[in-house]
Amino acid sequence: MLPPRCLFRSNASRHATQSHLRFGVQRRAIALNSRLFKISEEVRQALHERRPVVALETTIYTHGWPYPDNLALASRLESVVRLHGGVPATIGILEGVAHVGLAADELMRLASSKHALKISRRDLGFALGLKDAEGNSFNGGTTIAGTMVLAHLAGIKVFTTGGLGGVHRGAEQTMDISADLTELGRTPVAVISSGCKSFLDIPRTIEYLETQGVAVATFADGRKGNVHFPAFYSRDSEVESPKVLQDAQEAASVIHAHSMLGLQSGLHFANPVPLEHEIPFAEMEVAIAQANAEGINAGATGAAITPFILDKIKQLTGSRSLTANKALVESNVVMGAKVAKALVELQKHDDLGPQLDLPSQRIVSLRPHDPQSRQPFNEKTSVVLTNSTSTQVSPVDQNEPLVATHNANVFVAGTLALDYACNHKPRSGSTSTGLEMHTSNPAQISQSLGGVGHNVARAAHLMGAGVQFCSAVGDDLSGRAALAALNDEGLSSEAVESVAADSGKRTAQYVAVNEQSRDLAIAVADMAILDTPRKGEPDTIGTAFNDNWLPRLREARPSHLVLDANWPPTYLARWLKAGSEINAHITFEPVSNAKSAIPFQLPSKSPLSVFPKSTIRLITPNATELAAMYTAARAGSFFDRADWWAVIDALGIPSSGARTAMSLATSPALVDQGIPQQSVQLLPFFPSICTKLGARGVLVTQILPANDARLSSADHAPYILSRCNNDTEDSLGVGGVYMRLFPAVEEVAEEDVVSVNGVGDTFCGVLVAGLSKAKQEGREGRVEEWIDVAQRAAVLTLKSEQAVSPGLGTLRMLM
Repeated sequence: MLPPRCLFRSNASRHATQSHLRFGVQRRAIALNSRLFKISEEVRQALHERRPVVALETTIYTHGWPYPDNLALASRLESVVRLHGGVPATIGILEGVAHVGLAADELMRLASSKHALKISRRDLGFALGLKDAEGNSFNGGTTIAGTMVLAHLAGIKVFTTGGLGGVHRGAEQTMDISADLTELGRTPVAVISSGCKSFLDIPRTIEYLETQGVAVATFADGRKGNVHFPAFYSRDSEVESPKVLQDAQEAASVIHAHSMLGLQSGLHFANPVPLEHEIPFAEMEVAIAQANAEGINAGATGAAITPFILDKIKQLTGSRSLTANKALVESNVVMGAKVAKALVELQKHDDLGPQLDLPSQRIVSLRPHDPQSRQPFNEKTSVVLTNSTSTQVSPVDQNEPLVATHNANVFVAGTLALDYACNHKPRSGSTSTGLEMHTSNPAQISQSLGGVGHNVARAAHLMGAGVQFCSAVGDDLSGRAALAALNDEGLSSEAVESVAADSGKRTAQYVAVNEQSRDLAIAVADMAILDTPRKGEPDTIGTAFNDNWLPRLREARPSHLVLDANWPPTYLARWLKAGSEINAHITFEPVSNAKSAIPFQLPSKSPLSVFPKSTIRLITPNATELAAMYTAARAGSFFDRADWWAVIDALGIPSSGARTAMSLATSPALVDQGIPQQSVQLLPFFPSICTKLGARGVLVTQILPANDARLSSADHAPYILSRCNNDTEDSLGVGGVYMRLFPAVEEVAEEDVVSVNGVGDTFCGVLVAGLSKAKQEGREGRVEEWIDVAQRAAVLTLKSEQAVSPGLGTLRMLM
């Protein structure tokens, strides 16, 4: 029997096979990462979902721009791709591993590397297979040729860069022809650049590309009649372009047809430098002639000639060439994103299946990459190459986990669910635009991993925290799919209990049926797997807690524990007791209005403790969940407890109330709604409350311990709502109340909102990741340090189809 991971991929494999039968070509798919080749989670997800992906090279950063200017340029170009609806896949070699999609911290390490290699196709084996004299793995920026190879392996069809290599002037004597041209002849990737570097022999370059079978065209960019092939800094070169494209849609149509025919050569589309930044061709020719002459006199040849001439051109033209270079690169990236977006729409129309299906062999890996290893592939690393359309898998030790265990500083316990989004899609020509009841409706159905606990864990993981996720699934098809998908995300499934089929427990599932506008019409959920067993039923969850989760928690002793409200009171009490025993900082995510009351429904023998020994240290409700928690506390007489009153009295809130002070700290509208008042009333039980207010931002309300530095800081003075004035600082440790309204970091237009699912979970996960990072640094983190980055992460999820945006990793450098 195939491992669960293979079962999970069966639909994609079947779809690929159908494409093979339809078009008669073999295709390549990289299912997972190997020790030498890693596709980032964001890129893999985008390719699988058929979203536009744009490849970006890294030689421009390692050999073209100094640090930190190169890092700023890299960040800018990735942002440009995102702004135009695409997903950037920056490609490079880091620590002996080929990366397709570099995270922010990885990009920083590569950009600051002092001895980065320049990696073309010929160099890949050396850079990945060897180490330097000191035993270190290599870092390297990939050239156009190197980037094309890796982009093709990943399944990316569109790649943007600055300028193409070509035939050097005098090549009839030197035979100096760029490897970019031969790569274009054998690798089916569309390269968008501003033409050849202007010091090259453009007519011979175009002739060589024609010999290699490369499709060459130039974007008209408003020009009529004969259009010249651009010369990098110049829009015209006096050489007529073989073909002309009017826009990105035409370019996408060419790529699509090229791919459907199974052609194995590449395509080159030249995009002229923006008019306002052009340096006239005649002027550039004078500078190039002088630079070439000096290069000959200096003896510069081979790989050294290009950087020598570029440096001389920069000296001769001043800042104009630098400005033009920046402008044309950004313009090419914009065009690449537009082309990739149009291409995806064409692929969806013809139903070619996920972009991960590409011509040639099939590569399947069942093991995560290990950058430290230099051992040959074997059964444990299980990579199979085959020319057949079916996937073959070598034997794998079934007792060995698919994802390596790591030291977890954050434990997250909660639901893992399969989410189904059914988006109504009326048939073409249909007069009905809305859903029809009591009959079948056409829809586009997507499946993804969800559940509040999972979403929090994934967000924390993407932000760099070491995460152990504790949950349960049924021993059913959905459960096996969920476990495989969890491993694909890089989260260990070791602490996800697979409940026996005869227990009657099913994997949690959530089905949302949406109108054509994406507004929710109706949803159904089956989250019963964590419920307390009925009388006579086995306590499978209790057994999992005792035999699996509790031992792991005690062994790892994480600094932070996050619990979602899907746990029934009995199980929540056990988690709270276990977390308190190891002195973990416990965060509670309320999930919903109904479930947010669960902390006030704990068994009588396990009541909530109050400050300074609060059982739960942080909660992250929205406004309605906060109100529900306040109502539950009041209904349960929690505000009548003597220990609650002792803390409230120590806060220093005057008997007349603090309406004016709260209005100044937040807003009159929030005070009218009662949100600050409810927060203060709940502080004894939850000394740190981050209330998510959507477009109004986040309200942070905290008890400051006595002697907290913020109590005497001028910078924090505006946020000190009250100070202890009953001389109980030494006995209770209360210093005062901190209240601060953080405005929303971005006003998101309604048309940019894709889904609200997982937005609050993302916020919570990033917040905890920041707090755990501070703990690892040997200090107590303050929630206000991480509010802005947590909000930015939530915005990314708001604009994503996923419950947690795969792009969260781009925010890591803000942590």
